[in-house]
Amino acid sequence: MIVALGIACALALYIFFVYRVVTRKTFYSKNFNISLAAIALITSGIILTIQSSIVVSLGMVGALSIVRFRTAVKDPVDTAFMYWSISIGIITGAGFYFVAVLSNLMLGFIYLLVTFI
Repeated sequence: MIVALGIACALALYIFFVYRVVTRKTFYSKNFNISLAAIALITSGIILTIQSSIVVSLGMVGALSIVRFRTAVKDPVDTAFMYWSISIGIITGAGFYFVAVLSNLMLGFIYLLVTFI
């Protein structure tokens, strides 16, 4: 459990820094960026806690994401980052660390590449 949360924390910090670099200054919200990192850890904790029933754990993650989506999203990229953060939490909570690290690095690279082209 400590390994999963540690990896989720490291990957959440990576998402935090990519979001900070990619987001335009007018749309950047530090609170939203902090919540992205927290969402990855919270989702990973939920998946770890209810790992015996993956259907129930995914239902809980879905319920939590619906609560967040009631707030208006300023930029469509914010929605993508939110899904990215949730997916990293699910993947690390399920124990697929290699997939989590690889997908995190690839998404970060793509976001940075597209932003600076």
